[in-house]
Amino acid sequence: MPPFIDPATLEWILASDEPAARWVVLTQLLDRLPDDPEVQAAHRSLLADPGTRDLIGRLGDWDDPGPLSGHDSPAYAPNLLGLLADLGVRAGDDPRVDAAVEALLRHHDEAGRLATPSIIRRIGPDPVLSALLCDSHAIIDVLIRFGRTDHPTVRLALDRMGADLVPTSQGKGWPCIPSNGFRGPGRKGDVCPQVTLEAVRALARLSANRRPVAPADLSAAARTSLRVWIGRGTEKPYMFGHGVGFKTVKWPPFWYDVLWVLDTIGRYPELWDVDAPTADPGDRRAVAELAACLMAYNLDTDGRATPRSCYRGFEDFSFGQKKRPSPFATARVLAVLRRFEGLADEIESVDLPSLGSSKGGSGTAVGPRAVR
Repeated sequence: MPPFIDPATLEWILASDEPAARWVVLTQLLDRLPDDPEVQAAHRSLLADPGTRDLIGRLGDWDDPGPLSGHDSPAYAPNLLGLLADLGVRAGDDPRVDAAVEALLRHHDEAGRLATPSIIRRIGPDPVLSALLCDSHAIIDVLIRFGRTDHPTVRLALDRMGADLVPTSQGKGWPCIPSNGFRGPGRKGDVCPQVTLEAVRALARLSANRRPVAPADLSAAARTSLRVWIGRGTEKPYMFGHGVGFKTVKWPPFWYDVLWVLDTIGRYPELWDVDAPTADPGDRRAVAELAACLMAYNLDTDGRATPRSCYRGFEDFSFGQKKRPSPFATARVLAVLRRFEGLADEIESVDLPSLGSSKGGSGTAVGPRAVR
C-alpha cells in the first residue's frame, strides 16, 4: 500500500455504514475477489441500501428524457448509471438498471455514434438526436461497464470511436464533432479534453484485441490528456480550465477534473511507470503534479475527503454534503491514488506553490484551503 494511504483510514471506511465505500476498499484497495464473503456482504448491503434504491429510481425514461438531457448533468442517465457502477452495482443486480442500460442501445446516428434523445432548440423546433461525442463516448463507457460490449450496436459505436480519433492541436485525440449541424464551443482543431478522457477510459476497460485503436495511437491519445495539463499556462481548451475548480472534485464526479484525469491515466502505466521504457519524464512529472493536487485539494491531514463542492440532489449521501468526511469519496480518491504507488516519492516532492496557473490566471495558482 502506498505510504500516502493510511491503514487507519481504510479501517475507518470499513467501519462506516456505507456499503459502497466498504465495497470500494475491499475490491480496489485490498484486492478482494468477488467471491470473498466480505465483498459479497458489502454488495448485498449496497443493493438493499435506500440510497442505492433512490438513485435507481432516478433513471427515468431514456426514450423521453425531457429537457434536461445534458451530458454534464447529474440527472443524465449515463451519469447516474456510471455512479451506480462506481458504487458497485452490476448487470443483473436490478431489472430497472438492466432496462435503463438496454434503453441506451436504442438511439444512434447513421455513422453509428450513440445518441441522446433530446431537443436542440437552437437548430430548429423539432426534436433531434444528439450524437455529440460527449454523448456517444459516455454511453459507450456505461454499456461496457454493464457487460454490453459484444452487442452489435456497441461494436459499431466502438468502430466509429476508433475512426473519430484524429490529430489535434494538442496531439492525437478526439475533437468536438458536429451532430445535426451543432458543434460544441471551442476551436475546431482543438482536442476536447472531456470526450478524449471518456474514450481513453472506456477503451481501457477492453482487452487489447477488442480495442478499435492501435496500442500506440491509444497511448498517444492518453498522453494528449497529460499534454493539456502540461500546456495549461499557454493554452486553454474552451470551458476546460485547470484552476481550483479542476483540482477540487465536484461530487459525485461526472465531468472533467483532476480525479477523472488520474482515474483514466492510471490505466496507462506505459506513460508514467518508472519501469516502463515508453514513459517520458515530463509525463511522469505531470502525473505526480496531478496526484499531489488531488491529495492537497481534497484530502485532510488524516487522509480523508470532505467534499468541498457538490451537485445538488445528493444531500442524503456522504459525498453530497460539505460538513464531514465522506467514506465513499475518500475510498474513491484513494482507489485512484493507489495506482501511482511507484511515484510516491515524486508526488511528495511536488512543490504546490510553484505550480503555475492556467492561461488567463494570475500566474500563481490558488492553493488549497489548508494552505491559503
